[in-house]
Amino acid sequence: MYLTVDFEDKRPLYQQVVDGIKELIARGTLREGATLPSVRQVAGDLGVNLNTIATAYRQLQEEGLVAVRHGFGAVVKARRSDFAGQDELRKGLRAALTQLVLAGLAEKEIVTMVREELAVVGGKAK
Repeated sequence: MYLTVDFEDKRPLYQQVVDGIKELIARGTLREGATLPSVRQVAGDLGVNLNTIATAYRQLQEEGLVAVRHGFGAVVKARRSDFAGQDELRKGLRAALTQLVLAGLAEKEIVTMVREELAVVGGKAK
């Protein structure tokens, strides 16, 4: 599993780990049933505190993306097809689009950027 953290990023380290694992799941790099590396291993690889990774794994579990069994590790669950929080997703998308508009990007540029990122996240990057 390839993850990185950016100590200059404004997001908390645990959130960067959560976002990175979500992206790996979305891309299909981490498939259902895949075992995540131990908290200790990820913390050591990234040079962060064990609690940071434990918090990230707990959040992923709360979101239904992984199942954590103490002593056995964390396993990726199936993609959620029962997700009812589309309104929350739409709010996040709207906030990101607002930032792009405020940055001065034209609609065509935004659409191109969204398509490129969707190709990356959807695992269809060239």
